[in-house]
Amino acid sequence: MDARIGIRNTKSMLFKGLIVFLAFLITLPLIVVLLYIIKQGVTQVNWHFLTHVPTPVGEPGGGIANALVGSLLMVGMASVVSIPVGILTGIYLSENPHTKLAYWSGLCVDVLQGVPSIVIGIVVYLWIVKPLGSFSAIAGSCALAIMMLPIVIRSTEQTLRLLPPSLKEAALSLGVPYHRVIIKVIVPCGFAGILSGIMLSVARIIGETAPLLFTALGNSYLSYAVTKPMESLPHVIYTYATSPYDDWHNLAWGASFILLMFVLILNITTKLITRKWNIQL
Repeated sequence: MDARIGIRNTKSMLFKGLIVFLAFLITLPLIVVLLYIIKQGVTQVNWHFLTHVPTPVGEPGGGIANALVGSLLMVGMASVVSIPVGILTGIYLSENPHTKLAYWSGLCVDVLQGVPSIVIGIVVYLWIVKPLGSFSAIAGSCALAIMMLPIVIRSTEQTLRLLPPSLKEAALSLGVPYHRVIIKVIVPCGFAGILSGIMLSVARIIGETAPLLFTALGNSYLSYAVTKPMESLPHVIYTYATSPYDDWHNLAWGASFILLMFVLILNITTKLITRKWNIQL
C-alpha cells in the first residue's frame, strides 16, 4: 500500500514538474521579445522623441509625435463607434439567444472575427477611400472599428450569460422596468468582463498595420484633420524598420517600445480595475 502511494506521489510530482516546465516554455518567447524590445528601444525614448515629428533623411533627431496623435485619434474614433454598438449587440444576443436574428447575428460576428485585417482594409478602401478620392483618418478608424466589434460583442455576450438569472428575476419581481434592469443591474454586474473585452479590442487594433495601409496611409507631418491621411505607430514602425537608414531603425525601435508599453499598461490597468470591481461586488 505504501509503495503504491509513493508511486502515485512520484507520478504526481513528475506531472507537476512537466506542467511547470511547459508553462515556462510558453512564457519564455514572450520574455525574450519583451527584453529585447526594451533593450533596443528604451534608449531612444526621450521628450524630444515624443514631441517632434520625423526629420528628413540625413538630419539627426526626429520623433513620433505625428504617429502618437494619429493612433490616439483613430483608436478614439473607432472606440466611440464600436463600443456602444458592440455592448448593445452583446446585450441583445445574451437576452435573446434563441431568436433567428440572434442566430444569424452571432454567425456574422464569428465570421467577422475570422476575417483577416488586410481584407477589412481593402473593403474599407473600396467603401470610403475610393469614393472620396483620398486616404483619411476616418477610413482608418472605420476599419479599426470593424475589427473591434466582434471582440466587444462576444465579451459582452459571454459575460452577461455567466450572470445568475436570479439577479434579473429579483429586479423584475420588484416592478423595475426591463430596460432599467438591464442598465442598472445586469450591465453593472458584468462590468468587469465588458471592460476586459473593450481593453482587449483596443490592445488588438492599436498594433494593426495592414488595414491602415489601405485607409489612413500615413503622414510625415503632425495633422489633426480626420479627412486627410494620418500617421500611426504601426505604420511608422513598418516604414522605419524596412528603410536602409540606421537612424530610422533606431526610431523604429523607440516606436516599438512605446507601442509595447501602451499595450502592457492597458492590460495591467484592466486587470487591476476588474479585480477591484470583483472584490467590491
